[in-house]
Amino acid sequence: PVSPLAVADGRSALNYVRAHAEEFGISPQRVGVIGFSAGAMLTISLVMTSPEGAEPNFVAPLYTDVNALMRPLAIPRWAPPAFIATASDDQLGFAPLSTEVYNAWLAARRPVELHAYAQGGHGFAMRQQGLPVDTWRERFEEWLRFGGWLKRPQ
Repeated sequence: PVSPLAVADGRSALNYVRAHAEEFGISPQRVGVIGFSAGAMLTISLVMTSPEGAEPNFVAPLYTDVNALMRPLAIPRWAPPAFIATASDDQLGFAPLSTEVYNAWLAARRPVELHAYAQGGHGFAMRQQGLPVDTWRERFEEWLRFGGWLKRPQ
């Protein structure tokens, strides 16, 4: 019962940021959503339930689950580019689910990038562990730059 409310909150946040983009000094056409674990599920659900033109411009679901409400995992043809990161040793077993999301994006023929690290566990986020997963933020920034998402609005 919480999932539809969370998606509605996510949609409200997306609309709010776009409505106030000028005030924030950003482009309303470059608003993305990043989520970790349950937040990653919200990110994907937001894409799956957004009408064309109302979806985030890019998404980054990190170590995601895929719950029953998200099935079938049908990524729309207008889905935004996605950056996905996971750790193979995720204690909750989310690595295969993250690769399932990656495969769903591929099946929809939408731009997607997957970073699957051998170690990092669940919830690596901003934690420094002395592992390659610690560099996911740099990979994400490179992906954002390559996609033009970090350009200043004109």
